[in-house]
Amino acid sequence: MNKTIGNEGEEVVANYLRKKGFTVIERNYRTRTGEIDIIATQEDKIVFFEVKTMLHTQLQDLDLIIGKKKQIKINKTAKQFLQTHRQYSEMLVRIDVIVLTSNPFFTQEPELIHINNAFGDINA
Repeated sequence: MNKTIGNEGEEVVANYLRKKGFTVIERNYRTRTGEIDIIATQEDKIVFFEVKTMLHTQLQDLDLIIGKKKQIKINKTAKQFLQTHRQYSEMLVRIDVIVLTSNPFFTQEPELIHINNAFGDINA
């Protein structure tokens, strides 16, 4: 995946989240463990978003799009964020996946699939 297309996809998702009432607090958060594409809050929730931008691909199976190792890395990175940002410790925590399917260069409106709580409980 071209990094430019991925960045454009993340921008589309950030705008979508703002329209849905989220406040984006961090983008491309990195630790040694991994990276979180977007971190946002909404009311009493903090949500860690993995964004996948795909070209003309149908959503078949989340495990094929985001492998188990990547899911574990995202979970660990989210926990690290919460340990170093204690102001969010009382909030409900969720990890969502947003898949964008589009044609190259976003010349058509992308299809957006938002999967809430994609990997189950963060504490599992």
